[in-house]
Amino acid sequence: MKVTFLGTNGWYDTVTGNTCSVLIQSDAFDIILDAGNGIAKADNYCTQDKQTCLFISHFHIDHIAGLHTLVKFRFSRGLNIFGQVGTTAILNTLVAEPFTVPLNQLPYSVSIVELEAGEHTLPFPVECLPLVHPVPCYGYRMTIDGKVITYCTDTGVCDNAITLARNADLLITECGLKPGQENPDWPHLNPENAIHIAQEAHAKRLALMHFGAEVYRTLDDRREVQNRFGKECPGLVVATDDLTIEI
Repeated sequence: MKVTFLGTNGWYDTVTGNTCSVLIQSDAFDIILDAGNGIAKADNYCTQDKQTCLFISHFHIDHIAGLHTLVKFRFSRGLNIFGQVGTTAILNTLVAEPFTVPLNQLPYSVSIVELEAGEHTLPFPVECLPLVHPVPCYGYRMTIDGKVITYCTDTGVCDNAITLARNADLLITECGLKPGQENPDWPHLNPENAIHIAQEAHAKRLALMHFGAEVYRTLDDRREVQNRFGKECPGLVVATDDLTIEI
C-alpha cells in the first residue's frame, strides 16, 4: 500500500508545498485525506478507476480549498465523501455556484456520508473521534489491506488522538508548531507533542505534515526536525509534497 503526501503545508501554499491532502492507494481503494490544494495532484498518481473515498477532517479553508478542482477528475466509480455531521450542507454551499461547479454537475457521481463519532464500515473499518481544535474536527483510524492508518490533523494533544493511533502501522499527524512552541489558544502540535502521541499509542511509524506555513518557511526548517528527532523516533517521516512511502 502506498501513501503519497500531495500537500503538506498548513494554512496556505508557499514554495515549500500545497495545503493538506494525502492519497492512500490500496488494492481496492483510492483514499484521499482532506482536500487542501494538494488534492489537485491526485491524478498524477491514481488511475481513477478504483472506488474513491475522500475523508474531510474539518472545514478550515486549508483542508477544503482544493474542492473546486474536483471537476478536473474522472473518477469512473464515483466519489464518496465522508465527514462529520453537517458536511452535506457545508459542501453543497461551498462546492456550488457562484464559487465552482456544483457537486451534482461533476462528470461522475458523488455521495456524501455524515459520520457520527465512533466505528463504521464504509466498506472498510473506520473509526472517527473528535480532536481538540477551535472548530469541530475529526481524526480518523482506518484498516485497509490489514494495515492501520491514523490521520489526526488539526489537533492539540488529546486522549482521542492516542486512542485512534493505538498500534497503528502509520500515524499521520500535523506539525503546525516548531519544537518547543506552544499556543493553548490555538491547539496544534509541535514535534515533541506528535512523538508523545505516537509513543503513548505504540504506533509503529509517525509521519509529520501540516507544517505551519508561517513558521516552517523553508524545507531546511523541516530537515532540522528530522535531524533533531530522527533518533528519538525511529522511522520518523518528515513529509514533503509528492513524497511516497510504502507500508
